[in-house]
Amino acid sequence: MKKIIIFIMFASISLTCFPYHSNAASAAISATSSDMTESAQANALITRLSEIKSMDKANLTAPEKKGLRKEVRSIQHQLRDIGNGIYISAGALILILILLIILL
Repeated sequence: MKKIIIFIMFASISLTCFPYHSNAASAAISATSSDMTESAQANALITRLSEIKSMDKANLTAPEKKGLRKEVRSIQHQLRDIGNGIYISAGALILILILLIILL
């Protein structure tokens, strides 16, 4: 009985932790105009970040440096919003695993 429970737990964890790609996912996806504008906007934001990074900040005043920091933070937030990823915190992942163990 213990071996079956251990096998089921291993199978459920391996299925949730190791994603498998289907053949449908590898098919070519046509790019829409909104995707292209988002990627163009993301490229513009990334180039602005690289410009700020390469800037000589030694001769800037404190308010100018503060403005640059605010601009970098806002650009990073915009880039996170453009990216359509799903983020799961470690606590949520542990909670999901505990619920799976309890329910199974």
